[in-house]
Amino acid sequence: MSSCPGVRVAGPLAAFAPGFVEELVASGYRPGTAADQLRLMADVSRWLAEHELGAGDLAVSVVERFATERRAAGRARYLSSRALRPLLGYLRELGVMPLAVPAAPSTPAEVLIGRYSLYLLERRGLALSTVRNYVGVARVFLADRECVRGGLALSELDGTAVSEFVLRESRRCSVGSAKCMVTRLRALLRFLHVDGEVEQDLAGAVPSVASWRLASLVKSLDARSVQRLLASCDRRTRVGRRDFAIVTLLSRLGLRAGELAALQLQDVDWRAGELLVRGKGSRQERLPLPADVGETLAGWLERGRPRRDSVFVFTRVRAPYGGLSAGAVSQIVRRACQRAGLPLVGAHRLRHTAATEMLRAGGSLSEVGQVLRHRGRDVTSIYAKVDRLALAQVVMPWPGSAA
Repeated sequence: MSSCPGVRVAGPLAAFAPGFVEELVASGYRPGTAADQLRLMADVSRWLAEHELGAGDLAVSVVERFATERRAAGRARYLSSRALRPLLGYLRELGVMPLAVPAAPSTPAEVLIGRYSLYLLERRGLALSTVRNYVGVARVFLADRECVRGGLALSELDGTAVSEFVLRESRRCSVGSAKCMVTRLRALLRFLHVDGEVEQDLAGAVPSVASWRLASLVKSLDARSVQRLLASCDRRTRVGRRDFAIVTLLSRLGLRAGELAALQLQDVDWRAGELLVRGKGSRQERLPLPADVGETLAGWLERGRPRRDSVFVFTRVRAPYGGLSAGAVSQIVRRACQRAGLPLVGAHRLRHTAATEMLRAGGSLSEVGQVLRHRGRDVTSIYAKVDRLALAQVVMPWPGSAA
């Protein structure tokens, strides 16, 4: 029997119902939503009993089968396997149901991708998010190879084929995306040579993308646009206080979306007025926490953040409570742009904005690089062109033009 009045769970999952209710309440689910999840649990348990299955049989294929039959029966709610995530997560934590095991590679390309992923993780020591990006290009290259050649035929791979692939893909993406693509393609070709799939290292055959470093101007928001973003956040609500704090930290401290998402409660040193930032390459650096930014952050923590056991500063405001992803941070900025009637931009545009405002306030490039935590001065030099008025005073006149 369940502990929610009016909801009875019978069958293989009956013994787990009381604990599941406690888990839902601890995760912040409201009584009505918790009851709905318990009813779904009752449906799953009844379905398992009808098919003579137990809780330990809830593999991925079985869950999909349940969802398919539920849709075919004309049910109106909870029709996909995603609706079962709270229940499945609870049963996995108890060790009742099997862990989700990825399917075994079934094609030569999938087998090769598996070896390449391990190579990047173990031999190259890349972060998991970086590996996903590199593997994504590898999948596109191998799929293109199968389409053009009818199979991988890696022993026949040559510089011409590599160049043709780069030309085809470059027509479909921006200059920045093309530059990332050729970098990741070179890494794949080096692996294929080290792994013995190709005789020659074809990384040198990958053509470079025509792009001049520091040729473009940094795009940032002006002070009025930032104020419009902040004003669009309704600070009378928990969501508004959270979004206001996020936009403030991004635009004032120049944090990356991933850095803000990774910010933990222990990273805020209120006495010293410092913020520990977990940056790229597992680096940890401290930034000063301005008084007004600290007040905004404190407002979210005291009057907005749910009182739940989460180590992260910024969390969801609805159950299940948990930290935000970098993508969610950028999405918060985009929604603020929509409310403010501004062109859609991501979180990184506010990082550029922070650097631009520091320069306009009299800061040096060196100081901007320290705040943004750049590894080298050449990365910060892109902001040298931000102050167009200062540049106009030092620019040389065009030959033959009037003085």
